[in-house]
Amino acid sequence: MRHDPKTDVSAYWAAYKESGDPVARETLILNYSPLVKYVAGRLSSNLPQTVETSDLISYGVFGLIDAIEKFDPDRGIKFETYAIARIKGAIIDELRAMDWVPRSVRARSREIEQAYIALENRLKRVPSDAEVAREMGVTGRELQDILTKLSYTSIVSFEELWTGGQDKDDRGSAFGSIKDESAEDPVKMFESVEIKEILAKAIDRLPDREKIVIALYYYEGLTLKEIGAVLGVTESRVSQLHTKAVLRLRARLHAAQGYVPAS
Repeated sequence: MRHDPKTDVSAYWAAYKESGDPVARETLILNYSPLVKYVAGRLSSNLPQTVETSDLISYGVFGLIDAIEKFDPDRGIKFETYAIARIKGAIIDELRAMDWVPRSVRARSREIEQAYIALENRLKRVPSDAEVAREMGVTGRELQDILTKLSYTSIVSFEELWTGGQDKDDRGSAFGSIKDESAEDPVKMFESVEIKEILAKAIDRLPDREKIVIALYYYEGLTLKEIGAVLGVTESRVSQLHTKAVLRLRARLHAAQGYVPAS
């Protein structure tokens, strides 16, 4: 099958899925390759400068190829939605393999989650930073320093809220995991709906600025720098707001599932 730019991409999907046509496969990879650059660019904004965007793109290409190989056009799911989750997963897996996040930072993340769960159960409201600091036994400045360090890792956590820490082959967004109506698994569908409802309520309970950051970053696709311009604050401040929002959401989801992060 020869590449013809005027041919509908569905023809290439059909050719690849029916016969494994290598030309169709290559055409699909080239057609959707901008998704890799998009995802890598967004992830890189919250990573240390030592992590090259070009490396993220390289990791993401494997995720795109994996998505193309496993995608089923007959399920009625938009490929871009499915692929973005796979691309993110591939990049995140590689970053974890590099072990660039110190264990002490991950431990602090669990401590903050525990503090949020304990305080919200006790106060029945969103705790302030000062209350969280006291619960953890640190100063307000120390808490801000911790959040700054965590801002390099929290970018992956919001996506993981949907997956519950599943293995790579099972990973996907909540939307990408919903089957066609003619082949739905009622149990999985119920769980997906339930998680979305819990997360939606958790987002609605966030402080206004954190809610805005989540909406602009994950739903409108703005960068942290662009969100800073909207809110009139620095990019680092937006990064902290994003980190706190992700930790609050993860803590609430864990609490709803009866799970408390290990110390």
